[in-house]
Amino acid sequence: MSQTVRPSPARVLLLGFGAIGRHVATLLGPERDAGLLQLRAAERDVASHGHRTIPGVELVTTGEDTDCPTWPEALAEADLVVECAGVAPAGEYGPGVITAGTDLVLTSVGALADPDLARTLLAGPGRLWVTNGAIGGFDVLAAAADADGLDSVRIRTTKLPTSLLRPWMTPDEVDRLHGLRPEDGPLTVFAGGPAEAIERFPANVNVAVGLAWATRGRPGAGVGVGGVVGGDGPEDAELLRRSLERVQVELVADAAAVRSRHEILATGPAGRIELTFESAPSPENPKTSGMTALSVTRTIREVLARRG
Repeated sequence: MSQTVRPSPARVLLLGFGAIGRHVATLLGPERDAGLLQLRAAERDVASHGHRTIPGVELVTTGEDTDCPTWPEALAEADLVVECAGVAPAGEYGPGVITAGTDLVLTSVGALADPDLARTLLAGPGRLWVTNGAIGGFDVLAAAADADGLDSVRIRTTKLPTSLLRPWMTPDEVDRLHGLRPEDGPLTVFAGGPAEAIERFPANVNVAVGLAWATRGRPGAGVGVGGVVGGDGPEDAELLRRSLERVQVELVADAAAVRSRHEILATGPAGRIELTFESAPSPENPKTSGMTALSVTRTIREVLARRG
């Protein structure tokens, strides 16, 4: 009688173990319990995260801790790295992952607004997987853009005023956001392109760069798309650059907002596409969209399924 050969567990390394990372680790519980994957999570200060550990998840340091594995050691053993740490860490550690030939799931899609970093992350030999984050409908948008069917792409994101506070704001701007009341109605705090939006609000508008990625087009299709996961090097980087110039972003503060809201309007020869998403908060952190972790987890499962 032949015996079924069980595949070895996939070794998944999370970069960042904040609200999104911990939520993803929890969602991957069935795979961990079944022995299908081994999960590690990297943080600069492991000691400060000791009280937030999850059984079965080993902590790794990107700092100077000596009581746990280091980032280089963990990366050398990883089959897949999943970035859940933010735009700046994505830029700091992502290129090394790709250069090492390891696949990278990018959660902080805003990192792709940097053209040099985008080219590096798309250059291989590791493969880049770009998550949808808190929005979707990218298959329809990509199909339209593949056929050069979109002339205009816009996204309007509405959030609670205090979630939009940034260190660079003037005292008057801070006071205005703090003082905004539900009866005051929505207040536009930014209007422009995704690259400037992600520079000013790195934690709030990853979805805008994700939308540009989804509608970047394909070679030979003019301006516009491709799949939401994976990348094809220099051609994708150039298409993304053009798409970032086309997508328009509006960021709105509204004290009456119950949930974060994203409204997409895309028009062109393909027609008129309107999509609206309201994200429930993460169980780990009410300021973070719970949909982001769901999207990341689905991408991880897709990558592992293709791995075999």
